[in-house]
Amino acid sequence: MSSLQSRYDAVERHFRARLLARAVDGLERHDPQFSARRVITRGQGVVLSILALTAIAATAWSPRAAGALVMDSLAWWFLANAAFRAVLFAMGATATRIPAPWPLRDEELPAYTVLVPLYREAEVVPRLIAALSALDYPHAKLDIKLIVEADDAETIAALGALDERFHVLRVPEGGPRTKPRACNYALPFARGRLLVIYDAEDRPERDQLRKAAAIFASSPRDIACLQARLNFYNARENILTRLFAGDYALWFDYLLPGLERAGVPMPLGGTSNHFRIEALAAIHGWDPFNVTEDADLGIRLARKNYRVRTFDSTTFEEAPTELGNWVRQRSRWQKGYMQTWLVHMRSPRQLLRNAGVMGFLGFQLFIGGTFVSALLNPILWVVSAISFAAAMLGTTHICVTCLVLGNLFYMALSTAGLIRRRWFSLMPAGALVPLYWGLISVAFYRAAAQLVSRPFHWEKTRHGTSRLAA
Repeated sequence: MSSLQSRYDAVERHFRARLLARAVDGLERHDPQFSARRVITRGQGVVLSILALTAIAATAWSPRAAGALVMDSLAWWFLANAAFRAVLFAMGATATRIPAPWPLRDEELPAYTVLVPLYREAEVVPRLIAALSALDYPHAKLDIKLIVEADDAETIAALGALDERFHVLRVPEGGPRTKPRACNYALPFARGRLLVIYDAEDRPERDQLRKAAAIFASSPRDIACLQARLNFYNARENILTRLFAGDYALWFDYLLPGLERAGVPMPLGGTSNHFRIEALAAIHGWDPFNVTEDADLGIRLARKNYRVRTFDSTTFEEAPTELGNWVRQRSRWQKGYMQTWLVHMRSPRQLLRNAGVMGFLGFQLFIGGTFVSALLNPILWVVSAISFAAAMLGTTHICVTCLVLGNLFYMALSTAGLIRRRWFSLMPAGALVPLYWGLISVAFYRAAAQLVSRPFHWEKTRHGTSRLAA
């Protein structure tokens, strides 16, 4: 008996080792051009070095002319990015929502896997189990995988005894310790034809799985992912949560539908994206080295000729209530967008061929624009302040104009983004959007430093801090 048990243990260890290897290097092994394990390629390093040397030489030759050219270029980029988002907002506002398909009967519904990566989430486990238990889906067809790190004893203990819908998967220790690595580890255990990712604090609408299953059933096979809308149940808690709610309303209710309508590759949100599982397998799952694996996944799906659509169902999350927690989360997002841009710009010609001209330009303005605008915002503020103080003429006036128009755009869009949800009481917070963008810039510069020193470090967002979470 002991010999049989030893053989069983050996087979299990081998199986787990193979799963762990696939979780870490599956994408790098099968499609290395899309792996963020290498931060900057040699070719990108050469291009960046040439640009830096050219800038230094131009500055040495004619400092005033070089400075004017650089500031003109940066200012117009900032304004172009704001204008692009205004166009996306208009397209998203007028986009035709997916009509609700005829609901499927219980016997027609496919098995549905729910992946929930957890790390140090003991405090929110009871609310998580309640939210998942409330999902309106046949129990026999619901396959919920709660993914925990093997050394996270507190969360494992909090999970306790669960019914047959819930399965706890323990991810063996190793690096990088990221959400996409945990999801890749769990993927081979999934028994559903459809799969969704939720976060620990999520409260999806009860019928979200039924809606997604019905839409998939009536959609072409190249529709690989449906992105639900996200927002916050504690939006009114303080000024920070109000600003964040406006940001999310703009992003998920208008900008992503605008990208869909424009045919531009869409970065996914980190939760409530619903997949055909064969599409995930075809692109080798998530990149464990990218700390915004969701954004990267949306771009890779588009480049592999799959389509992503948004649909009218909302998952409510917990907005960070503390500034430090918010900055850590936003820094990770900024770092991940930089990783995603660097990965997909390794071969600009191939990206242009995959995405088309509109997709290529949209990628530069939406993915690149997300962190470039955060980079430029404080620079434009400083130049504008100097301009006013010195009463200078010329290029600094362009900076002032672009700064004012850009920030007015964002104030208007963030405020208008709340209208669809009828959150009129949050609209006055839109006046503080320039301050909010200042905080995003703080997160960017922090992320840029981490991209050099700790590119794969996953900064944990603390959940369960809201007074309105109960």
